[in-house]
Amino acid sequence: MIRTHEKFWSQHMSEEIKHHALDSDAQFEQQDMSPRGVYAFLIGLAIAGILVAVFLWGMYRVLDAYQKKHQPPQNPLVESAETDTRSLHPGEVRADIEKTFPQPRLETNERLEINDFRLKEEQTLNSYGFVDEKAGVLRVPVDRAMQLIAQRGLPTTPKVGTVPPAEAQSPEGKGKQ
Repeated sequence: MIRTHEKFWSQHMSEEIKHHALDSDAQFEQQDMSPRGVYAFLIGLAIAGILVAVFLWGMYRVLDAYQKKHQPPQNPLVESAETDTRSLHPGEVRADIEKTFPQPRLETNERLEINDFRLKEEQTLNSYGFVDEKAGVLRVPVDRAMQLIAQRGLPTTPKVGTVPPAEAQSPEGKGKQ
């Protein structure tokens, strides 16, 4: 009957370790993994990655063809698109943006578009102009509007059931007659 420690350990192993410790020529472990094995693994990994990418590309093509084949018929009253809108580039969209591409459109450069929007808002807030020319409603800059409210006060509405004083009855109106 073989004992467990004798099965996995022998006196020769310990002597071999002692000899390697004394031998100055041995500079590394001889049972290390070889570079050949590492390169084989990396090549296998690259091949597997390429195979997965090719498989997914083919799968998307098959599913896209299936989806196009099983598309329900379009209502004859709806205008059909001449091209596939999924493959448009931003330059193509900008050329005939009002005619060809439907709403809502995605922003292509958010920073420039928000800066243009803020610039227009600033110009509106800090300039004079008409809001409604027919009704005679004007727009004044915010700073000037604040000065006018500070001078004149906020307009008030009369309480329900009271009659506002007429110009002739007010002390200011008496001097004008």
